[in-house]
Order: sequence, then C-alpha cells, then structure tokens
Amino acid sequence: MIYKFKSKAAGDVIMTGPSGDDVLRLIGKPAAVQGIIEAASMPAAIAALEQAVAADEAARAQAERDAAAEGHKLAPREAVTLRQRAWPLVEMMKRSIGENADIVWGV
Repeated sequence: MIYKFKSKAAGDVIMTGPSGDDVLRLIGKPAAVQGIIEAASMPAAIAALEQAVAADEAARAQAERDAAAEGHKLAPREAVTLRQRAWPLVEMMKRSIGENADIVWGV
C-alpha cells in the first residue's frame, strides 16, 4: 500500500506502506486505507514524532558506543532513518497548523 497524505496547506506527501504504518502508529493512528489527522491534534502528533526520532537516534548512539567499547565498529545504517521518513509529514503538519487545515489520506 502507498500512503498519499494531502493538505490544503502543503504539497502531497507520499510514503510506502511500512513507513506510513510506522509513522501513523507513532502518532496514535491506526494503519488504515483512509484517515484524517485533524489540525487540533497535530501539535501532539509532531511532539510524538520528535520524541520517537530522539529515542531512535539515542538508541543508535548507544549501540555505537557499545560496539566501540567492544572494540569494533557498528555497521552503517542501510535504511532511511526515522528522522528522514518523518520529516516531510512533520513539515506538512506545521504548515497545516498555520492554516488550520486537516491532513487526509485515501480520499
């Protein structure tokens, strides 16, 4: 499945199914074919994503420290980070808050 997030305040944001599922789960929304993020709930959603990004980056930094303590280097990340996946939607939410516009997908 592909998610296409739409808002009157910004251009569309497109995510693959697994990435979209993860981001929606982090903001407390179910992975669904259709949905809405209301403008009033966006500040909390942004905070949740920022907290998840910080936790993800802290876990990676700790893993790198642990690997260094054991005398080896941690393999580089091959995937796109959570920060990179979430950033477009966070930016869309920030613009949508300013215009009091909801974000929808699947409609």
